[in-house]
Amino acid sequence: ANIGINKTGADPERDYPALVARVKPYVNYVVLNVSSPNTPGLRGLQDAARLKGILDAITARHPDDCPPILVKLAPDLEDDAIPAIVEAAIAGGASGLILSNTTLARPSHLQSPNRGEAGGLSGRPLAPRATAVLHLAARVAAGRLTLVAAGGIETGADILQRIRLGADLVQVYTAFAYEGPALVTRLKQEMLSIMRQEGIETLADLRGADL
Repeated sequence: ANIGINKTGADPERDYPALVARVKPYVNYVVLNVSSPNTPGLRGLQDAARLKGILDAITARHPDDCPPILVKLAPDLEDDAIPAIVEAAIAGGASGLILSNTTLARPSHLQSPNRGEAGGLSGRPLAPRATAVLHLAARVAAGRLTLVAAGGIETGADILQRIRLGADLVQVYTAFAYEGPALVTRLKQEMLSIMRQEGIETLADLRGADL
């Protein structure tokens, strides 16, 4: 379950623990979304001290039965802000990070007449920055968090690249929206083909190889 606060009347230290309480009987893990570009002020909760306070509030309300919490971060963070955020997630008891949400950036090569509309941009244009944020976070986390790569993953080669940069898992969204369930089979076939060509036995042999 991906949880986020309301646009108005929100108290993050009150609301996130309450949201966890509502969904935890039904889920395997909870995504603490502090990075949606569509909720005013939400991305300010990525500040290291504020994030730690929210995680501490969740732990205080759920001391014995808290599901794994994964923090979803924005790709638009400054590079020098990432180490403190990663350390805050670890100190607050998070199990992992999702890297990353959609971006507010608008690359100059976008061709759509809708390229300037408000909201988060996903898919292929997001891939370079999402990959860079994963790399930075993985180097800081150094195996202390589960890292989930997301953003512009369209091919088996994309998945293997993210695993080499420290990802434990991957998520796909935009490519799935365009291609449907057949995407999953294609991605796995492409991964296996590359692994056979390169003599790779298991994904574990690749994880973090390019850190």
